[in-house]
Amino acid sequence: MTAVSERLLIPFQGEGSGEADLTWGQIGIWQALARSGESRTVGGSTPLPPGSTVEQAATALAAVVGRHQALRTRLVFTEGRPRQCLSDSGEVPLEIVDAGAADPAVVAADLRERYASVPFDYEREWPIRMGVVRRDGEVTHMVAVYLHLSLDAGGLDVLVAEFGQANTELTPVTALPPLEQARQQQQPAALRQSAASLRYLDHVLRTASPSRFGPPKRDGVPEFRQVRYRSPALRLATDAVARRAGTSTSPVLLACFAVALARCGASNPVLAMLMVSNRFRPGFADSVSSVVQISPYLIDVAGTTLGEAVARAARSTMNAYKHAYYDPDAQDEVVDRVVAERGEPVDFSCFFNDRRKSDRVPAAAAEPTEAELFAALDRSALRWEDGPGLPRQKLYLNVDDPADTVELVMSVDTRYFGAAETEAVVRAVESVAVSAALDPGAPTGVPVESRFPATVGVQAESVEGGAA
Repeated sequence: MTAVSERLLIPFQGEGSGEADLTWGQIGIWQALARSGESRTVGGSTPLPPGSTVEQAATALAAVVGRHQALRTRLVFTEGRPRQCLSDSGEVPLEIVDAGAADPAVVAADLRERYASVPFDYEREWPIRMGVVRRDGEVTHMVAVYLHLSLDAGGLDVLVAEFGQANTELTPVTALPPLEQARQQQQPAALRQSAASLRYLDHVLRTASPSRFGPPKRDGVPEFRQVRYRSPALRLATDAVARRAGTSTSPVLLACFAVALARCGASNPVLAMLMVSNRFRPGFADSVSSVVQISPYLIDVAGTTLGEAVARAARSTMNAYKHAYYDPDAQDEVVDRVVAERGEPVDFSCFFNDRRKSDRVPAAAAEPTEAELFAALDRSALRWEDGPGLPRQKLYLNVDDPADTVELVMSVDTRYFGAAETEAVVRAVESVAVSAALDPGAPTGVPVESRFPATVGVQAESVEGGAA
């Protein structure tokens, strides 16, 4: 446990104040918070250059909180859902922890863990917790953790960049803050977009099988484990397939994921819920806010080739991206209505989150040979992880991008996936990608048991989805 040496209250001031409903992105996260009972956070620790001071950290903290409305917004609880309340001034704590003889990096990691594990006070606490680690009078690390309700990974990237430019003059904020997003989401243009997204959802729900993975294979209460699978071969193969198909690597990975699931016994057409960043929409690119929403991805991979599966995935992915901007309350109404009409619940417990930060355009390179791909397979690494805070879904796949590789971080409900079954899924994603790189005409290996449309027939626009 880290011992706080000092706790400073840093005054801030910024433009704008008022109260509004939650934004659509905030509502989705609030619903997840209500289900799990846990605060969700983003953030981490950052080493600072030699000579860094507490005064510099305090100046940067005051500037960034005053600059971004999301960081000076708290919740007001009503009889129904809470509302967001923006303040134009206040004081935010900055904690100082002296490392003493301990490793400052370890002290920073402990401080980050404390910030992330203690629930936020939504009504009284600002959605940022910040501290610095000091050793021999010099600040070595900054730790900042933010309430996920206030910003997503894209918003975090904006803040990290701004903290790195603390000594330069930043351009004025032009991106839409949460209060303005809430106002615009009641306007006709946004409501038309929501209606289109919900028509897409309605069609998917009426098309997909209600079950993803069949009945549980084991009894007992839900327990969750996570596997981390790092694959250089997956990086080589997805780049090669994407270059050949003239697409980004995102639909390639989604096609491989869908084929892998179907091969491992999931229902086909494969339905997965995508975490989609709406930052391609006007005013959202650099917004410090939460603009991620989930959207269904449906693809039939039976009785076809791997190359055609990638083409289908590209169309279905675009449809999911395009239709990920909607009123969550209206979404709940659509789900309830379709489930009632079908007479059976639909399982939404399969999630895919491509949270890679690097460009998803495939790297310009010579096509890998069979020998290079097989050699890369030998460098794959798998590690099991346990701990609190794992997604509470039957299957939740995050995709990351360490240097020169693709990392699959997949959590599972152990009633449905044992260790061998879980490893089979991540290895199958890799195997499908390598096969597609070597021979796009190879069959998916998924038998034709029932036929549904490969896509829902909605015209897709050129958009790029993102991660939460």
